[in-house]
Amino acid sequence: MTPPPLFDTGLARRRLARAHRIGYADFLLRRVVEDLDDRLGAVLRTFPTALDLATPSPLAAQTLRASGRAERVLRLAPVPEPGAVVGDSEVLPLAAQGFDLAVSLLALQHVNDLPGTLAQLRRSLRPDGLFIGCLLGGRTLTELRQVFGQAESEIEGGISPRVAPFAEVREMGSLLQRAGFALPVTDVETLTVRYPDPFALMRDLRAMGLTNVLVERRRTPLRRATLMRAAALYAERFADADGRLRASFEILWLSGWAPHESQQKPLKPGTARARLADALGTTERKAGDANP
Repeated sequence: MTPPPLFDTGLARRRLARAHRIGYADFLLRRVVEDLDDRLGAVLRTFPTALDLATPSPLAAQTLRASGRAERVLRLAPVPEPGAVVGDSEVLPLAAQGFDLAVSLLALQHVNDLPGTLAQLRRSLRPDGLFIGCLLGGRTLTELRQVFGQAESEIEGGISPRVAPFAEVREMGSLLQRAGFALPVTDVETLTVRYPDPFALMRDLRAMGLTNVLVERRRTPLRRATLMRAAALYAERFADADGRLRASFEILWLSGWAPHESQQKPLKPGTARARLADALGTTERKAGDANP
């Protein structure tokens, strides 16, 4: 049976569209686009055709074109924008083996069926094509999660779902393998952003389209007393010496290749040409030999 959706993806798109109307806060996206460019710089090839899947703004596609890393870029955007095709990240309107490179930045954390989306991305790549992307990880906004949980518990006697249960880095490698990617690689980076008060953080989250889109989110207005208690707890627990408050954004990077016969493959057991004992400079002993 198909599990019920965790995220209201229609609401997520409307929240992102609102963020663009009020002035999209792109500081986090700019940082990961720079990282993407650095990572692709280690790949000594140009990609004839690239896909940008659901990155919140055109910045990644623009950078791929400007850097010359991709000759042609198709952008599948989450909301309408000039020169892009609007699409659903869970039902990709893509032909098989149509791209040499696929990227997706800060978008896949709100996908209900992440294994399914990764499998569709894999099918869209030509043999030896590369997928590289990033999404928000499980330690993102841990400070905000903690203070709202305690504030709601104290003031209202319970905790409502407020911050999404983001993915964990240990899950990503297996998801890439399940989707059919070869040579999967995952790594994690935590970025700390400092704010004068919690309300400045909340304004940035709104301007990034990252407010609560859980299907089981709270539907009643937040009490002022709860909000003020959360703000006070934030200042008590997560302030630096200068009074500014820390907010953590965990970035999970993942990459994988569409399989190709030219790629390295693990050796079969028993085919090694050198002994481990020789590499370690020790004497090889058989099982059961007495210790010297």
